[in-house]
Amino acid sequence: MTDEQLIANRIAEIASFADEYPGAVIILSGDASRVLYMSSRGRRDLGGVTMEELTAMGPEYYARYFNPEEAHEYVPQVIGLLERNDLAYAVTLFQQVRTGPHLDFAWHMTTARVLAQDAAGRPLLVICFSTPIDPKSHITTKVQRLLDENTFLRQHSATFASLTTREREVLGCLALGHSSHEIAAAFHISAQTADTHRRNIRQKLGAASSFDLGLYARAFNLI
Repeated sequence: MTDEQLIANRIAEIASFADEYPGAVIILSGDASRVLYMSSRGRRDLGGVTMEELTAMGPEYYARYFNPEEAHEYVPQVIGLLERNDLAYAVTLFQQVRTGPHLDFAWHMTTARVLAQDAAGRPLLVICFSTPIDPKSHITTKVQRLLDENTFLRQHSATFASLTTREREVLGCLALGHSSHEIAAAFHISAQTADTHRRNIRQKLGAASSFDLGLYARAFNLI
């Protein structure tokens, strides 16, 4: 069986029941750059786009329907999926997708895995299952918080790296609201030394408040 026949057969097989699922079923090319199939629910959510239009888009599909500011979040995961090339392995992504009649961004959760391999054992097809997340759900808030913290981490990693190991430990305590006397007791140092660490941390991070310290502590997993 040729790769073209395998692709056609797998797409036909999945298309026969894809619309029964409570979400969108998408089949991508082996390099995940092109949409080869999308269930009718998915195409309807994208404003009624046709399969012909989707396949003609090629890589433009991502620029048109996904938030480009999030590419750094999920592209490495997709690359890792393809490099691992394990039919039993899947990744789950949170993405903002332009959906609805006005193509506004809405959160979706997508699970993807390699669906088929070519004769040389390379990824031939990737299958994805995507479902919208209710904006009233607590999951949406958690996802946004994680993305915000990840963005903060990338933007301030160099600044955080300027802290010593002890300063990082003290930062975690400060973020939890511990006093200098409590910090001193925890690390067997004087209160004066604890105060010095506190001043140095604020200066290095440019932190004007306890809230700023908390941002660093959460983003860098100190609390």
